[in-house]
Amino acid sequence: MPAKNLLIAQSGGPSPVINSSLRGVIDAARCFPDRIGTVYAGWHGIEGVLKEELLDLSAQPEDEIALLRNTPAAGAIGTCRYKIKANQKEDFGRVIEVLRAHNIGYFLYNGGNDSMDTANKLAKLAQERGLDVLGIGVPKTIDNDVGDSEFKIIDHTPGFGSVARYWMQTVMNAEEENRGSHPADPVLVLQAMGRKIGFIPAAARLADPKREMPLLIFLAEAGLKLPEMAEKVNEMVAKRGRAVVVVGEGCDVGDLGFSRDKFGHAQFGASQMTVQQALVNYLNANGIKAAGAARGQTSGTDQRATAIYASVPDLDEAHRVGQKAVLLAMEGQGGYMSTILREPGLIYQVRYDKVPLELVANSERFFPAKWITPCMSDVTDEFVAYAKPLVGEDWPSVPVLNGRQRFTQFKPLFADKKLPAYIPQDSRKKA
Repeated sequence: MPAKNLLIAQSGGPSPVINSSLRGVIDAARCFPDRIGTVYAGWHGIEGVLKEELLDLSAQPEDEIALLRNTPAAGAIGTCRYKIKANQKEDFGRVIEVLRAHNIGYFLYNGGNDSMDTANKLAKLAQERGLDVLGIGVPKTIDNDVGDSEFKIIDHTPGFGSVARYWMQTVMNAEEENRGSHPADPVLVLQAMGRKIGFIPAAARLADPKREMPLLIFLAEAGLKLPEMAEKVNEMVAKRGRAVVVVGEGCDVGDLGFSRDKFGHAQFGASQMTVQQALVNYLNANGIKAAGAARGQTSGTDQRATAIYASVPDLDEAHRVGQKAVLLAMEGQGGYMSTILREPGLIYQVRYDKVPLELVANSERFFPAKWITPCMSDVTDEFVAYAKPLVGEDWPSVPVLNGRQRFTQFKPLFADKKLPAYIPQDSRKKA
């Protein structure tokens, strides 16, 4: 059977290990030269596929491929927030034309629930139109919200371990700041990413597993309102003289005037006011039970775009789940996402398996209620036991050249275009 080409694209918010999965795909594809021809990447995700902008990854230097392991975010091949909705028949048809024109036999999509749904629909449509294309999903999201709350679909998504490590380190440093300056600034409020899902702010507890800090963690799932959060803060200040607070960006503090992305998800980072600022303002306006004032800090995309905070286990697992996706393709297992499942027992071990794309696309994981403490302002030791192996024991080895981090720099080598120019349907409204 003649070799078919492989196309991989990425969608949604990136992560510190997204390119390690990309490297895993490339590494595994090279092991099947008789079955996989050229490996292409959709330049900036599905938008690049629609525009027939296919970056030739097979032609890139070996050194640049190797550097993907420690290249964070999505700059190497780009990502997008473009979603092909069910009624966008022209977009779906265009993708099929591109797959046909470039002899694509394997379409891999790296992303979350929405991406898995798109990969599944495209693969089915391709086969309906006579193309032999296998659609495979590669899991990715820092939010850890892919799958189900029983952890049977996937134990954790690549990206979460690294962001959890970021928050473990950030809170440890914030504690030193607050402990030293609390006579003037008794309350420090830190805002974490995570939309309505609490896994990221929960990771703050990894900074203090013995519960020695005056640490409060507010998750959206806990359901506390602004006055209730302020009361919890003041209780801690009255007891300990100070408080370090980590609040999820999806906590309900009233209307923040946020916008929504193409997937319909709230863009908290684009809000007119942040959650932490709302809480800080409320605390200062209503008084803190100590001298001084509350201060706040909002971390942005640095949570998902900082190589030095990447977790070593996360880097390794992201690479292997990318390899597993290619192995599924070689086994003819289209319509699946490669997944990570934890083995039972004291020693942390995982296995790499598969799960139907349809099951992933229709799933939704929230932070388990059993992992929220009765006081609604902390997480349990069970969560700490779950998350601790994901952050690793040491710093990653990040290549440095002349004192600067060295990231992948792909050459702009694109496949020759074979189709007429095309404007994605949802982009025409702005054109």
